Amino acid sequence: MQINAIQIVFLVIISGIAGIGSVLDSFQTHRPLIACTLVGLVLNDVKTGVLIGAALEMMALGWMNIGAAQSPDSALAATISTVIVILGKQSVSTGIALAIPIATAGQVLTIFVRTITTAFQHAADREAEKNNIAAIDTLHVSALIFQFLRVAIPTLIVALSVRTSVVQGMLNAIPAWLTGGLQVAGGMIVVVGYAMVINMMKTRKLMPFLFLGFVTAAFTDFNLIGLGILAVCIAVLYLQLSPEYNVNSSNSVVVTSSSSNADDDLDDELD
Repeated sequence: MQINAIQIVFLVIISGIAGIGSVLDSFQTHRPLIACTLVGLVLNDVKTGVLIGAALEMMALGWMNIGAAQSPDSALAATISTVIVILGKQSVSTGIALAIPIATAGQVLTIFVRTITTAFQHAADREAEKNNIAAIDTLHVSALIFQFLRVAIPTLIVALSVRTSVVQGMLNAIPAWLTGGLQVAGGMIVVVGYAMVINMMKTRKLMPFLFLGFVTAAFTDFNLIGLGILAVCIAVLYLQLSPEYNVNSSNSVVVTSSSSNADDDLDDELD
């Protein structure tokens, strides 16, 4: 597949926005499901983009910044992996396997770029002392340009070189045991991602519903729509039957009865 100039422009824009999103976290444009799908749309293969994005999204659940610790770069892994699979005509499993070392390399790159942008932060502090708001805005945008280029440039280089015989030879020379090992490692990262999400969301009294969902999915032929409808029905029934969510109604009955007793006592005194 040949890539034209318009596709190159849109690819640079999308990958750059993904790089900015990994810093801002406002629109989640760095998430693999979004970045891979958009790259696939530009390269005329949305299906492959969605497949890669969905797989990498499960891996990226365990990638999060905690304090000063920098997680692997999901934005760079998403864009480059999708480009390699679509333009390089590689399998989705190969792209997923390559995403792990790419994300690790992106982690080092983003630390380097963040170190450079500290100069903009100090400059913004000096401008803040002068009450120069316009200069502060300019410095913030200038720092984001570095994050834009951090992902856009490597993605562009891969997109322009992936069709060459050298790169194709390198991709085809990857041994099966290495690809398989990286896939296993990716599967372990998925498990860690799920565990971290469940650990943050866990509520002991609701854990039976979690296990019920796993059992239902494993031993039935329900699709995602059927499982979703079943989950909504169970949630509605739980809210209707649980005493915890019906305290207000019982209190209102008690209050009404107590108020009626008070009215009866007042009537007796008036009589």
